[in-house]
Amino acid sequence: MTVLSDAMQRLATRAAMVRAGGLSDDQSVPSPCVAICQMDADRGLCVGCLRTLDELRLWSTLNTASKRAVWQRIETRLPQQRP
Repeated sequence: MTVLSDAMQRLATRAAMVRAGGLSDDQSVPSPCVAICQMDADRGLCVGCLRTLDELRLWSTLNTASKRAVWQRIETRLPQQRP
């Protein structure tokens, strides 16, 4: 398994956990960052966490509901990843 495919698997697992409500109300929503920080200029997404520049820039200021919405968008982007 390559580093990137491993990162995508971890991202998918974490996205499913956030979607399933695997967090109590007092826990913060985890950052999607998987420490592979490189933008894909063609798609406008981080190669590692699949966030847009705006999603990356605003993450620390978002409330819980907005962070969960980012995770939902990430989850929809996962199947579109190149092998």
